[in-house]
Amino acid sequence: MATVERQPDQTAVVTAEPATTAGQRPPGRLRRIAGPITRAVRPFDIAVVTFFLIAAQLLYVNLWRDLAHQYLTDSGPDQNQAEWFIAITAENLAHLHNPFFTTVQGFPDGVNLMANTVMLGLTAPLTPITLAFGPTVTYALLLTYGLAATGIAWYWVLRRWAVRSRPAAAVGAAVAAFAPPMISHSNAHPNFTALFLIPLIADRVFCLCRGDRVVRDGVLLGLFTAYQIFIGEEVLLLAAVGMLLFAIAYALADRGRVRDAVKSLRKGLPIALAVSLPLVAGPLYFQFFGPGSYTDVPHGPVVNSPLSFLEFSGRALAGDQGIADQFAVNRMEQNAFYGWPLVALALAIAVRLWRRPLVKALVCTAIGGAVLSMGSRIEIPGTGVVVSGPWRLMADLPLFGSVIESRFGMVCAPALGVLVALAVDRLAVTSDLRLKMWGLAAVAAALLPIVPTPYPTSVRPSVPDFIAHGTWRQYVDEGQTLVPVPLAHAYTSESQHWQSATRMAFTMPGGYFMAPNGPEHTGGYNPDPRPTYLLLGAVYTSGRVPEIGPQQKAEAEEDLTYWKAGVVVLAPGFNAPPLYETLKQLLGRDGTQVGGVWVWDVHYGASAARTPEGERTGTA
Repeated sequence: MATVERQPDQTAVVTAEPATTAGQRPPGRLRRIAGPITRAVRPFDIAVVTFFLIAAQLLYVNLWRDLAHQYLTDSGPDQNQAEWFIAITAENLAHLHNPFFTTVQGFPDGVNLMANTVMLGLTAPLTPITLAFGPTVTYALLLTYGLAATGIAWYWVLRRWAVRSRPAAAVGAAVAAFAPPMISHSNAHPNFTALFLIPLIADRVFCLCRGDRVVRDGVLLGLFTAYQIFIGEEVLLLAAVGMLLFAIAYALADRGRVRDAVKSLRKGLPIALAVSLPLVAGPLYFQFFGPGSYTDVPHGPVVNSPLSFLEFSGRALAGDQGIADQFAVNRMEQNAFYGWPLVALALAIAVRLWRRPLVKALVCTAIGGAVLSMGSRIEIPGTGVVVSGPWRLMADLPLFGSVIESRFGMVCAPALGVLVALAVDRLAVTSDLRLKMWGLAAVAAALLPIVPTPYPTSVRPSVPDFIAHGTWRQYVDEGQTLVPVPLAHAYTSESQHWQSATRMAFTMPGGYFMAPNGPEHTGGYNPDPRPTYLLLGAVYTSGRVPEIGPQQKAEAEEDLTYWKAGVVVLAPGFNAPPLYETLKQLLGRDGTQVGGVWVWDVHYGASAARTPEGERTGTA
């Protein structure tokens, strides 16, 4: 019996089910399932998978060379933060604690993990690896093979829906998965690197539009969407906006086909919602209404300049990090930087293939994502003219207020990838040898400059012996905290590394995570800061010792009591001398050197009686 499957803008693909002859045993269920798959897989498919795996491994070769001592240089404090999220997930699951909340950091208010990038969909399944080998290994796995899996998923979807040529699908998938914004986030953001579910979600939407098996496709769409929520909600929001732009543009370009698709979507989308909602309702309620929840995250205008789309990223083969730094807030947010050759190639492809509805929809999607990423006020380069951007209409909508608008530039990556795939697919079948040669040369010339280079690493600061050897236990009673100085913040997160390296052995105040700040519960990148938290942070960033008077000493005593501090710990490092002098004045005495750090035995909120100085008998 033959089945016919039609793919958009392609001819019908006919597959035949194998028949059994007399005397033959019918194939088992596993063989019936695996048979079509194994017949569909070609050696080239295996080569593509291998290529993506090797390419991703090469990008992180410096990190993998010595996981225990190397740190991704351009990740700032985010590698420590990501490893902390990995480690806390493993510890929560191992000890059957609430996976959505913890007070190990940010004591006593705690951390709403669902309201942070904890990536439970990835970190939870990898808990055995985290417990056995440490969070850095899991972190490297997520970055490396999340990126490779994204490329493989895009290859499968492009081959299924957009092009006939496998090489064309491979090239398009490489653009979509290894585009400059993806490479920028891959410095430290696994939730923006492991995007393999986004193409699978798009695939199920296309299947629903076809309307052959609405129930099955609706169920799968619901499951994929729920799983993506547990990997990265912001990514899902960006993808949803991109698919909406694509759908609107395609509807205007091919209204007849869209009318048929809408009928199937009306049946399938409610099924997807009915499947996903029960799976995510509880966690989302905890995220938005539970302890540690917050409202929007005011981050100021973080936008892409129109010129940034023509420049090369710092990690690109033709890139200049100094130039790229002028257009991005940091090296993890280079959300444009596709380079003028690729933009020019996309424009040429659009002109040549403009009659195809698919091309019109892709171009509109790319332009829409780019314009949204420019923010509410778009400055026309070289003119001084400022015009209102469409982001102005979206910035105050629920959820959108927490999105960094420049990240909408990532929507361009799959759109450009499909356009390039369409061009290579057309060149693969042309009989004009000269056209094929020049066309492929143009594609190579556009893509070669944005080929990413390996991520640089630097030597990671080691965990002080005072922490690593457990000496801190002599200074901290049950219910008390260890107060690291500086406390973890968006500008320094080394104390998070101390925690994750010791399997969350101690509790500490402060932290680098999203939390409510102020009476309006606005989102911030640290817990609601207390006076001493702000004072020590200012010393760390400025290197200046402030004037310490009775008010500052009283605030320090109040804050340490609130934190139930057992010991204050200062490790050698950036601006350690002014921090030491500040602590000496705040606490009224010199610190004691123990295990490579300075400690002040304070015992606020201790359960046992202490001497007037708060010192423990028999300690160093």
